Amino acid sequence: MRNYRKEYDNYHSKPEQKKKRSSRNKANRIKGVKGKDVDHKDGNPMNNSKNNLTVKDKSNNRSFKRNKNAGKA
Repeated sequence: MRNYRKEYDNYHSKPEQKKKRSSRNKANRIKGVKGKDVDHKDGNPMNNSKNNLTVKDKSNNRSFKRNKNAGKA
């Protein structure tokens, strides 16, 4: 059975992960969409400038090839 408390303590509570989550939430607030993904054109999830963000369907946004560093290939 999945232990969510342990998962949070070991991963999600880390300051780096909190910053990344905050950045994702900020991008969603900037574009004001629900049920879709916000795509970062340059592949940098910390770059939330308006000209770097586009709205895409979840299936389209999550289907691009990635390089070994998890960035867009």
